[in-house]
Amino acid sequence: MTDWPDLSGRMTDGEHVLPVRVYYEDTDFTGIVYHGSYVRFFERGRSDFLRLAGIHHAQLKAGNDGSSLAFAVRRMGLEFHRPATIDDLLEVRTRLVSQRGARIELLQTIARQGELLVEADVMVAVITADGRPTRLPAVHQDRLAGLCRPGNAG
Repeated sequence: MTDWPDLSGRMTDGEHVLPVRVYYEDTDFTGIVYHGSYVRFFERGRSDFLRLAGIHHAQLKAGNDGSSLAFAVRRMGLEFHRPATIDDLLEVRTRLVSQRGARIELLQTIARQGELLVEADVMVAVITADGRPTRLPAVHQDRLAGLCRPGNAG
């Protein structure tokens, strides 16, 4: 297997940045990004944010730190400012706002050359295999707390 150290993006000042290219499959018949594609881009950003924080979905599901766990989006509010188009190079940014109990709140943005296109306020729940909310294991709470920017609840 080839090692791609930058495939998951990078962490900068407590914020994860993931580059994304817009492909034909991401657009509607006019070449403008379909609104559902942004949700997929945000999901990739959240997954790689967690991956670089040392929290891996497969390990959580396997129960490496106790019970089998997963993340489920509980709420997502989107605000669309400008459209992206085919072949655009975008940056998906993910920032931890807070973590309390079973809830993790994130702010995510998608920009093109510094221009804000879409933003999302996201609440993710940590759940057990049978769907019950639960706390993230302490080791992972500590990893996330280290990413929370000063002045944010953690």
